[in-house]
Amino acid sequence: MKPPNRYLRRSRISAKKFRQFVKAFALDLNAVQIAKLTSLNRNTVNRLCRIVRERMTEDCETHAPLAGTVEVDESYFGPRRVRGRRGRGAGRKTIVFGILKRNGWVYTRIVPNATATILLSVIKQKVRSGATINSDGWTSYDGLVDMGYRKHWRVYHGKNEFARGRAHVNGIENFWGLAKVRLAKYRGMHVQTFNLHLKECEWRFNHRNDDLYRAILALFSKREERN
Repeated sequence: MKPPNRYLRRSRISAKKFRQFVKAFALDLNAVQIAKLTSLNRNTVNRLCRIVRERMTEDCETHAPLAGTVEVDESYFGPRRVRGRRGRGAGRKTIVFGILKRNGWVYTRIVPNATATILLSVIKQKVRSGATINSDGWTSYDGLVDMGYRKHWRVYHGKNEFARGRAHVNGIENFWGLAKVRLAKYRGMHVQTFNLHLKECEWRFNHRNDDLYRAILALFSKREERN
């Protein structure tokens, strides 16, 4: 009789086989490569990949609001802009809002639009009062000072301004670039699937200095301990 998998309850694969899967996943191999390397069924690999991404997504939502110096920005993922459609996020693009602590963690969220109502609400939830906020000149950020974020510095990309002293959003823009390169291999994703892949990018970035294999296993160990 197989010993129970201490990482996944009611799993048909052994803990040893699951660790093999996690090692391959941590290396950012695709499902075909993981199936070949571990001798697991492709459907099993797809299921395990989704479970890992769901755990990563849950973990990303548990962290305390960011403090210190942060950068905020929105980005647009998906097909090229549709001709004749104008404005931020025009066409079928998915709008993602991001908050990054300088030299630290990033937080992302898919948003329905880039209006002040939406963006300022996320900032209020995920940025501590007293933080220094850096943004571009998008009008949706106009209300930050009124919300109590008195240190709000801006750069105006429309005027070819990308830094003003210490004010810039280069960190979050660097993350957008990394995420888009990584996600380019996944095409035609449903919005829910896209969110899981986006959160994986976020989680990997936040653990960029860690042993990803051990960090992923810790996600499952913590869950089983709570259960």
